[in-house]
Amino acid sequence: MSSVQDKTWFGQPRGLTILFLTNMWELFSYYGMRALLVYYMTKQLMFAQEKASFIYGTYTAMAYFTPIVGGVIADRWLGKRRAVILGGSIMALGHFLMAFEPLFYLALATIALGNGLFLPSLPSQINDLYRADDPRRGRAYNVYYVGLNLGGFLAPLVCGTLGEVYGWHYGFGAAGIGMFVGLMIYVAGHKYLPQEAQRSAPVQPSEGPASSGRLWLLLLGVGIAATIFRGAYEQIGNTLPLWIDSGVDRSLGSFVIPMTWFQSLNPLLVISMTPFLLWFWRLRAGQGKETRPAIKMAIGALIVAAAYLMLAVVTATLGDQRATWPWLLAFFIVLTFGELYILPTGLGLFARLAPARLGATTVASWFLAIFSGSLLAGAVGTLWSSASHAGFFVLLAALAVVAAGLLWLLDKPIRQRI
Repeated sequence: MSSVQDKTWFGQPRGLTILFLTNMWELFSYYGMRALLVYYMTKQLMFAQEKASFIYGTYTAMAYFTPIVGGVIADRWLGKRRAVILGGSIMALGHFLMAFEPLFYLALATIALGNGLFLPSLPSQINDLYRADDPRRGRAYNVYYVGLNLGGFLAPLVCGTLGEVYGWHYGFGAAGIGMFVGLMIYVAGHKYLPQEAQRSAPVQPSEGPASSGRLWLLLLGVGIAATIFRGAYEQIGNTLPLWIDSGVDRSLGSFVIPMTWFQSLNPLLVISMTPFLLWFWRLRAGQGKETRPAIKMAIGALIVAAAYLMLAVVTATLGDQRATWPWLLAFFIVLTFGELYILPTGLGLFARLAPARLGATTVASWFLAIFSGSLLAGAVGTLWSSASHAGFFVLLAALAVVAAGLLWLLDKPIRQRI
């Protein structure tokens, strides 16, 4: 491991850059397809809004359920590297299948299947790049999160524009190309990645059954909080695009901003805001005032609640009038600020709490919360057409507040484990 750690780019192990770029392109493919999905179903396939929201929620949920099985397969049999390569190849195939309307459901299932192998196996390699006492390890997940969102920023601009202007299938094809590029980067940079332990050796438990059981109960509690939070957060790809289409004045002079471009705001803000937050958190840590992970996540959930409350006030005040797009920009600024407090912190927390040689499985448990949260988001999204927009946004804020309260209650037991 020392040779991997000693070779650095930008002050971090070179392997972090490889993982960063690989997942950047994977997220380019995922967000590129996601930016088009609801519009494609409602405008091309002519699905009703309720059906489109339900399919969207079910697809995103299954994309984050399959990693549970994939994480176990990677830890026990395939290994993380083979799981990334095989999973990414299957996902690329699924994206290309999206170009054919009769294969719509098969394409979604193929992407979800490949994601099961790919998703838990990539970020679970980050911890192995660092020694246990390396101070860079705690913030590595925020750096990694920037890479994810760089792909998320480019995806709506490229795939969204191709889909809206030239045809939906061009956008889906571009998403498939992005997945293929990510795979090539991963294969080319394998020498900078940490060596894997032999999977044939028996796993030596580091703690007793009672302690292990308490650990999994603690992870379950954090997962429940993340599920509730995701029920609100995931609306940015579900019902929020519908509001952007019908409730936002997208005019910029004589130019009308494409709907999908606004979905680039969130990842762009992640990229621009993360350096400031990392500097702020380092400063507080140096002063002995570092915020504990659960409290940091609770703060993030409350900030996201404030973002949705802002939309509730705007829509209630304007009535039938369209909101101007700067309100949407303000919403994304507040939401992204909260997101940076909760989502990378949660992923890093699960990785830090992972038992020995169960890294992919434990990280997959974090994605299980995304699965359940996406199902909840799909169910909540079906209320969009029957509720007032202001009332719907208040409901989303309430979900985020409940998640914050649960995370605050979990702070003490988490503090005792790390």
